[in-house]
Amino acid sequence: MKKATRQQTKTHNTRLVLKTIYENGNISRADIARTTRLTRPTVSTIVADLMAEDLVTEVGQGPSAGGKRPTLLAVDHDAYRLLCVDLGAQEFRGALIDLQGEIGQRLYLPTNNQKGETALQLVYQMIDNLMEVTPLPILGIGIGTPGIIDTHEGIIYEAVNLGWRDLPLQTLLQARYDLPVHLANDSQAAALGELVFGHGDKASNMVLVKVGSGISAGIVLHGRIFAGDNFSPGEIGHQTVLNGNKPCTCGRQGCLETVASSRAVLEGAAAIIQSQPDSILAQLATNAPELTLDLVLQAFAAGDTAVQSLIAEVGKYLGTAVANLASILNIQHMIIGGQVARFGEPLLAAIRHEVNQQVLGRIAENTHIELNSLGSDMVIMGAAAMVLSRELGVV
Repeated sequence: MKKATRQQTKTHNTRLVLKTIYENGNISRADIARTTRLTRPTVSTIVADLMAEDLVTEVGQGPSAGGKRPTLLAVDHDAYRLLCVDLGAQEFRGALIDLQGEIGQRLYLPTNNQKGETALQLVYQMIDNLMEVTPLPILGIGIGTPGIIDTHEGIIYEAVNLGWRDLPLQTLLQARYDLPVHLANDSQAAALGELVFGHGDKASNMVLVKVGSGISAGIVLHGRIFAGDNFSPGEIGHQTVLNGNKPCTCGRQGCLETVASSRAVLEGAAAIIQSQPDSILAQLATNAPELTLDLVLQAFAAGDTAVQSLIAEVGKYLGTAVANLASILNIQHMIIGGQVARFGEPLLAAIRHEVNQQVLGRIAENTHIELNSLGSDMVIMGAAAMVLSRELGVV
């Protein structure tokens, strides 16, 4: 093993001190030294540098232990902003987030199914508009996007719904804004966001199954996004779960997305309206301009038994996918997120039932399946976690 260089040691120690202040808050230099086992002069030098960068500030004095009262330190959460973007296929969502993970300004841009270069211009517009509304410096840009992503090089190899192939988005954005840029697949970002800011509970491993118009699983191992060998782990939406002739957008048939995605729910709801004109859903749809997931949710909550049966069937198929993940990965924390997760506990009950049916008893007992706690902000918060991790090393 090579000996660490002086610069590597300095960087490691700086991140260690900053992380200690970030996690504890209102902590003295002496307590930092005790916690990190660094010498007091080393801690004092690092703290002085962090204060010069406006990352750390003095926040008062602590109680005396018999001598001079110690000066307390904390991270200045308003020193910088994290510029975070969720490139969903239907709508781009952006936000400015402080160093504590609190969302400030938000911005939404409908994509109107625009693809390719036009969609890229929308990304620029989103970032330009967010940068205009904050006077504070930007620490970095974090982006969660659908598709197969090389998280190391920042290349989107393929994002079908956005019409991107081999797009070097990281390079393009770094050249345009002269800021650090970090990319991840949206489900991977969502899993990291949930781990850091949501249901993580200090767990180091987590799987988040994101169920929207597509279905994918974000995997976090040892607190870091698992990218796999070919940057496409968790693409569970295109595993075959149904024999028959139900075509999928990928060109194959019987994929999980054909029976458990938001598109599948809407197709099933349309069939209910057609076959059961007296149903609650059909009555609600009479005066609606179009059939939406919100309308289906309304009928579901009103007790439409046909819709409830539809969601139970969706949960059954999702349960099979979750069972496979639990058996293969043996990760205890499984989170369900995305638009379809809005059906809540009844959906979870169907998923859990299927997992209990398909997985060895001990594994099933130790697999905790929950709804995501961050709602529609899960990808944005994952983007924030990426920037905090890679730029400051505090999460």
